Amino acid sequence: MWAIHADAGRKIIAGAFPLLKPQNLLKPKKKKHGGLEGPLALLGSLEVRLACSKKEIRKAQRLRFKVFFRKGGAIPDAKAAITRRDADRFDKFCDHLIVIDHAARNRFGKIKPKVVGAYRLLRGDVAEKKGGFYSAGEYDVAPLLVRHGGARFLELGRSCVLEQYRGKRTIELLWRGILAYVRHHRIDAMIGCASLEGANPLAHAAALSFLAHHARADEDWRVSARRELHVPMEMLAKEAVDPRKAMSALPPLIKGYLRCGAKFGDGAVVDRKFNTTDVFVIMRVAEIDARYLDHFGPAEARDAA
Repeated sequence: MWAIHADAGRKIIAGAFPLLKPQNLLKPKKKKHGGLEGPLALLGSLEVRLACSKKEIRKAQRLRFKVFFRKGGAIPDAKAAITRRDADRFDKFCDHLIVIDHAARNRFGKIKPKVVGAYRLLRGDVAEKKGGFYSAGEYDVAPLLVRHGGARFLELGRSCVLEQYRGKRTIELLWRGILAYVRHHRIDAMIGCASLEGANPLAHAAALSFLAHHARADEDWRVSARRELHVPMEMLAKEAVDPRKAMSALPPLIKGYLRCGAKFGDGAVVDRKFNTTDVFVIMRVAEIDARYLDHFGPAEARDAA
């Protein structure tokens, strides 16, 4: 059998394709982020940054599949079941915020960096060119965008963290990354769907009623669920809701949004594919509690070991 030395092979390729550099033939194109390349924040062995290649986006999709489908009870379609990735058309033009553990080990005990947390980010200017926001499939977002035509919106979605990393450190890194992105793109408001586990809204009567009575967005910023999907959130009277118990029943993600000053839209939506009950979140950057802005601070100024 013929054998070709590696150097000889490179020379042959260079001769056949003089405009191509052999060392770059197998290098994937890296996505540019206009000044947001590299780490947005570091915390011990954890790093948060924007995915810069298709390979990293696929890793985020595999994490989402594991969290949503293998652990969360979502129902995969045939493609997702085969590829073991949660992917849709929005992934191609969204930015993907990822948390990487550089001290993670594979099954053989060797250190192999791993994506352990992710968020999908979709700016309003991009959504306008690509057919709208993901959340518009459940909520009537258009009137909000018309009322605030000059505002810069950012949709947050597909939030997930590997089970063993669901602590303060990973969540803090994700928020540092989000706020760095918000500052860089001068975002005015963040929007998106947040989920309660399970497709039975009645099981979340107290939590949904609490959000409706105590955290409803002002009318000028309110978004309503699409008419055919709308599930009333005020299942219990205001006086029948124990705010402390209702708050404790909320998922950590929604609790975090509330602490930052988020408000919620009108109506819940049942997402049977993901086995969730969704609510719409509106978070005006100008109204985010200053304590959180100070705590997460400018990402470039923080590097906690």
